[in-house]
Amino acid sequence: MSTITTPPFLPMLPSGRVPYRLSVEKYEAMVASGVFTKRDRFELIEGLLVAKMTKGRMHSAGSVKCRQAIERLIPAGWHVRIETPVRIPTRDSAPEPDISVVRGDADDYLDLDPGPPDVTMVIEVSDSTLEADRAMVPTYGGGGIPVYWIVNVKDRQVEVYANPVGGAYPAPTILVEGQSLDLIIGDQVVGQIPVADLLPRRF
Repeated sequence: MSTITTPPFLPMLPSGRVPYRLSVEKYEAMVASGVFTKRDRFELIEGLLVAKMTKGRMHSAGSVKCRQAIERLIPAGWHVRIETPVRIPTRDSAPEPDISVVRGDADDYLDLDPGPPDVTMVIEVSDSTLEADRAMVPTYGGGGIPVYWIVNVKDRQVEVYANPVGGAYPAPTILVEGQSLDLIIGDQVVGQIPVADLLPRRF
């Protein structure tokens, strides 16, 4: 069983102080009750409320290119979601990845956000957030998400984490411009995407 730890990008508390952790269910109840406003940009990570980071233009361009590349290949029975919650109850988390590929269609999740049985992959586009995105590896892997891509805009490469074993991903595969990634949806390779197609153009 995976051990739930505080993500390293969160501030350390004074000695002896323990943060109050929320379950996914408590967090969802707070959202439903209207406790948070549109100005409150949080997501639940390992039981703690974490402020969402501001997106820059390079990040935004990378997110759009990732979505377009996946939607060209995605088979029937799956759809792409943008910055919407993924329920990971075993990690007390409801992150909102830049992109998730989810079974069914949007109307299937009007009552409950998709969780690991429904989510075949998540993607974070990293411009200035690489440390935070890597800190999500235990959350996604420990929560049973089959595939996690970090699209590293600055270094122009993609880190592929896949097939978690015992609650953890093996070491990532790093692919660079000039190489292509297998797009695996529902345990099937449905096509290949050049790394360059996921990255904003160079200036």
